Amino acid sequence: MTIVLEAKNITKQFPGVLANDQVDFDLRQGEIHAMLGENGAGKTTLMNIIYGLYKPDSGQVSVRGEPIEIHSPKDSIQAGIGMVHQHFMLIPVFSVAENIMLGDETVRYRWALGGKLDQKTVAKRVRELSHQYSLDVDPTALVGQLPVGIQQRVEIVKTLYRNAQILILDEPTAVLTPQEAEDLFRIMHELTEKGVSIIFITHKLKEVLAIADRITVMRAGKVVGTVKPKETNEHKLAAMMVGREVILQVEKKAAKPQEAALKVDGLKIRDFRGLEVVGDISFEIRGGEILGIAGVQGNGQTELIEALTGLRSVAGGKMLFAGKDVTGCSPRTLTETGMAHIPEDRQRHGLVLPYAVADNMVLNTYYLPPFGVRGILQPKAIDANARKLVQDFDVRTPSPYVPTSKLSGGNQQKVIVARELSRAVKLLIANQPTRGLDVGSIEYIHKEIVLMRDLGVAVLLVSAELDEITALSDRIAVMYRGQIVATVEAKKVTREQLGLWMAGGHPEGVPSRRCPEPVEGCCA
Repeated sequence: MTIVLEAKNITKQFPGVLANDQVDFDLRQGEIHAMLGENGAGKTTLMNIIYGLYKPDSGQVSVRGEPIEIHSPKDSIQAGIGMVHQHFMLIPVFSVAENIMLGDETVRYRWALGGKLDQKTVAKRVRELSHQYSLDVDPTALVGQLPVGIQQRVEIVKTLYRNAQILILDEPTAVLTPQEAEDLFRIMHELTEKGVSIIFITHKLKEVLAIADRITVMRAGKVVGTVKPKETNEHKLAAMMVGREVILQVEKKAAKPQEAALKVDGLKIRDFRGLEVVGDISFEIRGGEILGIAGVQGNGQTELIEALTGLRSVAGGKMLFAGKDVTGCSPRTLTETGMAHIPEDRQRHGLVLPYAVADNMVLNTYYLPPFGVRGILQPKAIDANARKLVQDFDVRTPSPYVPTSKLSGGNQQKVIVARELSRAVKLLIANQPTRGLDVGSIEYIHKEIVLMRDLGVAVLLVSAELDEITALSDRIAVMYRGQIVATVEAKKVTREQLGLWMAGGHPEGVPSRRCPEPVEGCCA
């Protein structure tokens, strides 16, 4: 099979970090070559070098056997290389066609009016590409109004519009629902059948075993090995990634529930249009248990968590936390009452990206002793806290004073987890806590969440990963169209039952606000 891309002896050093150490990598015509590795293993750095965002200290990149000099993404695009980043490079207020032509504008000239963007021609080309590769993208739609899965299709079309035959997908399923991920895999196979070659960067072992033709594993900036899916399994890949045996199953004892830490009664939430997205929800979370919320993304989970954490106003109902009415309270009040929050969007709600790691680790306690005394920050205390948390939570950073924006997505998540779990809390709200993390980090965070439960903390877990929900939760509440349609004990429900309720199903075919009967162990 023809080699379309080859990187030889790539080395890249950042201050305090050897990101790539004599890395060799190749991609064949029409294959999906997956890259696995821990956060900070060097995968994205290598891809950024191939795409022209970084310049290597040494090494050579060749396309179809010809060495090329890559000084910028423009050189890579001209060589037929396209990249879809983990965090999309789209402008929300622009249409799909405008985003796709950005930087490569098609202009129609008229003698009297001068140049004008030829959106009609671009839209026609987008429709052709959408039909050719089964991408189903509307060129006239505003990007900001599209679901995340469709935005990702826009990014793929943007690379194909520039005639890319080599496609780099960086953590493409990190922000997708399981259904959107399946759709993406179908698109990837159709692309390879038409001759496109794909580099697939991910942390998810099941995905690479299901879709990849070859798998290359990186650890600490070096290539550990390249294998085929039929030659390996999840446990072997995890051990290659982390350098030790990884426990892929969650180990936990039976829960010992205590008094209710949070009681929600008749909560109603409206969106920015005034439409009710969460209606008349009631539930409670007890200390010493994990309540998991399962549901297809977009059924009110995000709005519910924002209301519980003070980021969104409520339209009705009541919230009691630690015996106090906290309905409509600010995030600071909730934090001081004993709430910890791992947000769904780490960059928007969890971090101040230009701030140093040390500063982000005290974002919600900076004004309290020992970090703040009489309104004055105490650098020594902040430094000591950061160094301890970096070590305890294995945050891969050369220094506590590196801007958090410079860290990988997984290490940014670790900064949030370290900050939230290092405080004395009564309630932990974890929304997608392992999104974008490698197996080693997932194993660690799962242990920390179970430890918090065993210490008597009430835990509310929201995750798009059904395996994570079933493995961690003591009870599971299923949300559908802004309602809790079932609440069951985790050990007394099957994935099939959960999937049925997540899709709005019911034994009689009618969605219900309460647990469908009969269900053994129903707690609603």
